[in-house]
Amino acid sequence: MKKNKEKQIYSKRIHKKKSAHYLKKYLLLTLGAVITSLGLELFLIPNDVIDGGVVGLSIMASYIWHTPLGIFLTALNIPFLYLGYRSMGHSFAFSSIFAILALSVFSGFFSSFGAVTQTPFLAVVFGGIVTGLGVGIIIRNGGSLDGTEIVAIIVDKKTPFSVGEIVMFINLFILSSAGLLFGWDSAMYSLVAYFVIAKTIDAVIKGWDDSYGVMIVTDAHDLIADKIINDLGRGVTLLHGEGGYSRDASKILYCVVSRLEIDKLKTAVLAIDEAAFMTIYQVNDLIGGHLKEK
Repeated sequence: MKKNKEKQIYSKRIHKKKSAHYLKKYLLLTLGAVITSLGLELFLIPNDVIDGGVVGLSIMASYIWHTPLGIFLTALNIPFLYLGYRSMGHSFAFSSIFAILALSVFSGFFSSFGAVTQTPFLAVVFGGIVTGLGVGIIIRNGGSLDGTEIVAIIVDKKTPFSVGEIVMFINLFILSSAGLLFGWDSAMYSLVAYFVIAKTIDAVIKGWDDSYGVMIVTDAHDLIADKIINDLGRGVTLLHGEGGYSRDASKILYCVVSRLEIDKLKTAVLAIDEAAFMTIYQVNDLIGGHLKEK
């Protein structure tokens, strides 16, 4: 009886955590869709500037047929979402469908607000930042607005081209088409907007506060671990290794620090052990763990 009760309590906790996770996820997907629609409808679209991918195609189709953007966003993404469902699973497909439908609704709502600025350069910069922020939030929470990325991932497996190269080729074709439709000035502004959006998406996905993983091979692992814990307030993991040439047992320290703490960490380590070997690399995401004492 006691074990059954413990299982029920554990099951309820897991259910609550999952519910909270999904609630947070879809709220953030909604927020991302709202922000993206603001960037498109208040900055880019009124100034004949487009984004790449399916969003860009939808903007051009909406302009040609004088039809709400949301209809094309949904219709053009359907075949790509089916491919995504087959290759990446239902969670990705459902998250993307939700984000696309939310973007369609909010873009229709904000389309009547008009442009915030009629200056193309300002529209490109601010529209790119706002749109990239929204898209980044959606991608970070497991969704996508751009079916061309799904195609790129699938084609990448069958060709020597990388995902980035395939996406760039598709978007160059789309942005060139914008030149024929809106004029070459708009096409060049669209290319700048695409660059700003891409950089903003990278910043959102990787995080604003850059974190770095550090691995330290040293004989003074106890002293250095205490220094990191007490002076930097960072947790440290002790790994057991072996020299590839000498076959001597060695201890390896692993920790995560912020960009501003790297120099302080280097100084602290080398002050204790000048022969210490360190590797430092950027960490794109952090989940759980004791990272910083408060």
